[in-house]
Amino acid sequence: MKAYPDQEHKSHLALRRFYDGTKIEAEFCVKLQISATETFEMLNKAFPNDAPKRTTVFEWHSRFKAGRISIEDDPRQGRPKFQRTDENVQKITDLIKENPRTTLLELEQDTGISKTTIGRIVTKSKRLLQNSSQDSSPMRKKLCRLATCEDMMEMTRTDPEWKDKIITGDETWVYGYDPETKPQSAELKKSRNKVLLVAFSDNKGIVHHEYLPAGQTVIEEMYLGILRRLREAIRKKRPEKWTTGSWILHHDNARPHTAHLMTSSLAKNGTQILLQPPYFPDIAPNDFFLFPKLKAVLKGRHFDTRDDIIEKSPLALKSIPKEAYKNCFDNWEKRWRWCVEARGDYFEKF
Repeated sequence: MKAYPDQEHKSHLALRRFYDGTKIEAEFCVKLQISATETFEMLNKAFPNDAPKRTTVFEWHSRFKAGRISIEDDPRQGRPKFQRTDENVQKITDLIKENPRTTLLELEQDTGISKTTIGRIVTKSKRLLQNSSQDSSPMRKKLCRLATCEDMMEMTRTDPEWKDKIITGDETWVYGYDPETKPQSAELKKSRNKVLLVAFSDNKGIVHHEYLPAGQTVIEEMYLGILRRLREAIRKKRPEKWTTGSWILHHDNARPHTAHLMTSSLAKNGTQILLQPPYFPDIAPNDFFLFPKLKAVLKGRHFDTRDDIIEKSPLALKSIPKEAYKNCFDNWEKRWRWCVEARGDYFEKF
């Protein structure tokens, strides 16, 4: 038979009075120095069908014994619960607009909002998605390319020695077999045997290069270690740059390169950064010069193992003459000018 609301209310009050009564009895037993086990047995004997669970009685007993006058849960400590409020949505939106490659962990560290809440904001907020869409529009990218190249052109005017300061770096896959011609490429796919190469160079040649372990990709912590080894290579191979501390690091805006951990470390070491606009390999020296040169030498050659690639590909890097690096930096400056003249458009459209 279904109980009416007033009957349910009376039943709830009766249950609540019984519940409070058993707590009073537990407190009474503590004052009489009766053990938790004996208290549970007494309650179970008095109320065989309704006695609290053993764990509940033991918890009450422990709290009353410690001098507590209430068995209500303690207030929870730590980060307060954040909801998907307009203020939090706007805060996350602004940070993502500033750095579209930021991670949930970095957003959590910057805002104090939990990653779970940030994830809900990112996936459910229409306003955020609309803002992100606008930020990645072709016009915005074009303006970003133009502004970056204008800044670089200004650098060439104010610092005649800029070519002697910049060290540029990037990553690329080196394959065990890369087909030499397009018809071959259509018939034979690139080898699955491959190694990820990280290389840094300046206008005199290679400064540092290394190969990542099998199955590894570049993440923040790993890239931080790579930059430590780069600094050591600069100290040994480019002492003039190391002594003056005036060298400038150029790399793209991949997530590991722009992570909070990375920017903090670079700032701590006083390392200057030269920005690279996104989606614009035409003005990245490794993309338009170093890696094509390397792969042109390796095309059509077979390497059976990773060790073969790691042993032989440095020889291809060394085969690139120093004069070519100098010409690369001269060409780099021309490409900035072409971008400015094209008002941020790609060169093919200019």
